[in-house]
Amino acid sequence: MTKNDGAKTTAQPIYDSLREAIMSGKFRPGEPLRQDEIARTHGVSKIPVREALLRLEVDGFVLFRKNRGAVVRELSAAELLHLMDIRVALECKALELAIPNMIQSDLDEAEQVLREYASLESIEHWSKMNRRFHKVLYEPCGNPQLLAMINDLHQRMGPYLRLLMTETSGLDRPAQEHLAILEACKATDTQLGVDLLKSHIETSKKETAARLRRRDEG
Repeated sequence: MTKNDGAKTTAQPIYDSLREAIMSGKFRPGEPLRQDEIARTHGVSKIPVREALLRLEVDGFVLFRKNRGAVVRELSAAELLHLMDIRVALECKALELAIPNMIQSDLDEAEQVLREYASLESIEHWSKMNRRFHKVLYEPCGNPQLLAMINDLHQRMGPYLRLLMTETSGLDRPAQEHLAILEACKATDTQLGVDLLKSHIETSKKETAARLRRRDEG
């Protein structure tokens, strides 16, 4: 094993730890990632830390800025649009496959989530219930690889952006659209359910992208 290979091996757990911290929201967009602090935390030199940060930069989680070092990368409005386009494709396909396989317990669980949705006046609660509702709808699709891709996409968007999307959309519109999607599922109307889901995601995409553009311009 070469010295470089050793650094890469040591970097793997640091990479995994930092990636999880970014995706969980422990490190927020724009927050600096100081190599000396990370090295002390993991009990290593700065060499594997830099290797881990460079890998995170390649994967789109970290950005190196002049005179600032590594920071957690922030998504631009354009990047959000790209991710949401992918979300439309993946989630509509998942629902298309799921609706014919849904049984009464799936519909009952989705209905229970919608009842819990408005039980608290909290953006964090609404965001959590939103993800849970969509997850319940897609699980009967029978394609674990597709479900894993959807989950990875949500993680890549990160908790900060998910909360921003929830705050921008509010409660009323998403709640009404969720109910309409569920009714289509109950009627086993796959095309209607997919069409409603596509419109639902695209509306959220436009609203959130507009808010991010205003942020970037400000």
